[in-house]
This record gives sequence, C-alpha cells and structure tokens, in this order.
Amino acid sequence: MATATDGIVWNVPNRLSAARIGLSLLCFVAICLEWYLLGLVFFLLSAATDWLDGWWARKYNQITQLGRILDPFADKVLICGTFILLGAAADSLIPAWVAVLVTARELLVTALRSLIEGRSMDFSAKWAGKVKMVVQCLAVALSLWRLYRLQSGLDTSPTFDNLLVFVVIAAVISTVYSGWGYVKLAIDMLLDTGEAGK
Repeated sequence: MATATDGIVWNVPNRLSAARIGLSLLCFVAICLEWYLLGLVFFLLSAATDWLDGWWARKYNQITQLGRILDPFADKVLICGTFILLGAAADSLIPAWVAVLVTARELLVTALRSLIEGRSMDFSAKWAGKVKMVVQCLAVALSLWRLYRLQSGLDTSPTFDNLLVFVVIAAVISTVYSGWGYVKLAIDMLLDTGEAGK
C-alpha cells in the first residue's frame, strides 16, 4: 500500500538510479552472452540515466537521503561490473588489473564516504570523480564497440586501438588521481575533528 512519502522517496531521480541498476544487469547479461552491440546499447542507456538523475535532482530540488546512497551505488554497479567483465573478455584491450584497480578505488571511496558522512560531514562527489566517471564510460563504450566489430569479422584500425589504449590509460590515471583526492580529503576532515590519529 502506497504511503504519502512514496512520491518523495521514489521520486524521478531515485527511479532513474534504480533503472540504472536494472539496465546495468541487462548490460552484464549481454556481455556474458557476447552480444556486444546490445551490451553497448544497454551501457549507454544506463550511463545516460546517471547524467539525467543528477540534473533532475538539482533542477527540481529532489535530492534525498536515499538518492545520496542509491545514485553512487548504481554508478559502482555499472562501472565495476563492466570493467570486470571486459577485463575477462577475450580480445579486450582492458587488462584484468585495471578492473581490480577500478573496483578497489570504488570500495575505498565508499568506505571513506560511510566514515565521513557517519560523522555528519559532507563527502559529496568532486569534479575529479565526475571526470573519472566520464573517462571510464568512454573506455567501456569504445571497448564494447571494438569487441562488436571483431565479432562481426570487421577489423579495427591501429588508430582506433591506439585511441582505446590512450583512453584506458586516462581512465587509470583519473581513477588513481580522484581516489587519492578523496583519501586526502578524508584525512584533512578527520584531522580537523581530531580523529585521524585515533
């Protein structure tokens, strides 16, 4: 039975975040079945909801506590899942260690956010984290497109492969840089409260 708060909790941004999780799962199934073009479509739709739910929440002031949890969780499901599957895929230019790095970074930031926000301090996403997400999404999209072309018997040009390698390297750099930024921020915030040494 619906309650009066359902429209507030399950507003448009939160519904989009939930849809992103569902689309991510469909993307994972497609990749596992080597339906790379369909996987790319599901991935792009899922990534688009990340931009849309954030824009909607800010424009219509629909930021909720659930959304602050659900939105980054949906992002992590999408990014970690696709990198893990692509790291395991044959002919992928994304090494498995990159998937490990991406996943480790997301787990670390999640732990830090839980620690900081548990002390009623703001630990919202920073610009470096947003750039990281864009570069990671580009790396996944290019990888899926390359795998689709190879599967279809179409060659990929050295220029395209070099571009993909460059984007993967950029994703690694942005992952490490943004992760360190969150670590440094957490340390600074804990020092301000006198808790870093405890």
